[in-house]
Amino acid sequence: MKKIKVTQVKSVIDRSERQKRTMAALGLKKMNATVEVEATPQILGMVAKVNHLVKVEELA
Repeated sequence: MKKIKVTQVKSVIDRSERQKRTMAALGLKKMNATVEVEATPQILGMVAKVNHLVKVEELA
């Protein structure tokens, strides 16, 4: 399965609790933190909900 690299580029301060929990579920706790995750439909849905807070790169 494809992997994606998700990097937090904006803070979760003044964001809704739902967005904060989504970021935590992705494994992003600090600014500029990066995680590599499988590109499952569930993960892609989570990334879509917080796409204004993260940067996404596809890995080969």
